[in-house]
Amino acid sequence: MAGSDENNPGVIGPSQEVGLRAGARGKFAAATGQNRRALSIVNRDVVGAPPFPCAVKKRPLSERNAVSNKIPSTHVHRPITRKFAAEMANKLQMKPEVPNESDDFTIIDLDDPKESNDTEVPMFERHVESMLEEIDRMEEVEMEDIAEGPFLDIDNGDKKNPLAVVEYIDDLYKFYRKAECTGCVPPNYMAQQHDINEKMRAILIDWLIEVHYKFELMEETLYLTVKVIDRFLSVHQVVRKKLQLVGITAMLLACKYEEVSVPVVEDLILISDKAYSRKEVLDMEKLMINTLQFNLSSPTPYVFMRRFLKAAQSNKKLELLSFFMIELCLVEYEMLKFPPSLLAAAAIFTAQCTIGGFKHWSKTCEWYTNYKEEQLMDCSRMMVTFHQKAGTGKLTGVQRKYCTSKYGYAAKTEPATFLLEAKS
Repeated sequence: MAGSDENNPGVIGPSQEVGLRAGARGKFAAATGQNRRALSIVNRDVVGAPPFPCAVKKRPLSERNAVSNKIPSTHVHRPITRKFAAEMANKLQMKPEVPNESDDFTIIDLDDPKESNDTEVPMFERHVESMLEEIDRMEEVEMEDIAEGPFLDIDNGDKKNPLAVVEYIDDLYKFYRKAECTGCVPPNYMAQQHDINEKMRAILIDWLIEVHYKFELMEETLYLTVKVIDRFLSVHQVVRKKLQLVGITAMLLACKYEEVSVPVVEDLILISDKAYSRKEVLDMEKLMINTLQFNLSSPTPYVFMRRFLKAAQSNKKLELLSFFMIELCLVEYEMLKFPPSLLAAAAIFTAQCTIGGFKHWSKTCEWYTNYKEEQLMDCSRMMVTFHQKAGTGKLTGVQRKYCTSKYGYAAKTEPATFLLEAKS
């Protein structure tokens, strides 16, 4: 290969001709041919010198070509997807690495086993193989996800609804979970009552369910009424003749907390057959609200029912049957041992089993309720028992309410007795 003329100061090349022509207008034109040095010498001087803003170390052209022809590394920041892997494989197949003329290479005889064993696998083949392995691994993960059945995002459709408060809904129910633990009453509080018992409590609540239905009050008012009664009776002694007064006063407080239009005191006195005076109702109201320290915000089963029914993707039939189940539990004193969230989850689970005829509890329900099927079985079996005897006995207020067309004749549904048979 011929040497460069730049290394010979006496030879005037094309670049120097341009310098001489331009030198007619410059002061240093005459010295251009004498002081010009080869670019390789300048680069060699700059490498060992301290860095300057104008001094840039550049790689030779052959080295830059070698870098540009390299195969990209498999360790990339971009996620390896099927489409990305396919594109990379096509590029590698369409643009194989072409050696330079100056590179030294030897021809390998593929028939010779000795030479083929000593030769490394080409880099692009290793790259394609690693991508194919990654795709296989991703497909295995996807199959595992399908088998597990991931839960649904039940709030996805309400992101544009400001009343759904999607941004805060998870935090709200985390707070409800903590609050229900502090708001639960002792399941054996009747032991400290000397003049009343659990049967009298059941009669009172069964009657209040009918009063609630006759006044056409909101659903949450009924649950808050029962909650106020239990919290008050758990800390205050009440005589038998004042128990009904406690009931109507608790409903008055719940209406003031939940309702837009509150029943007047005279209506409550009239519904109790004028057993109490207006002054007695107002005095009991003062006593109860002070005993509860003006705290009526304890979560009830209704709070969790609405959220859990949404997770179950319920229809009207499932919703009415679930509320029928949980209202049966309001009357029963023994159900106080279960927290409100578990009562709500068990009511929906029992209703699903009653309608479907088999056990059904999806991953979505399990995620949003934080209860597995095994945790609900004891409570669910008790609900089935209550469903079986709902039409018998003296306390039939819930049964009559849910035998109407307004509540979809939910009480006429056959109970899920197979849950009782499944008990080991």
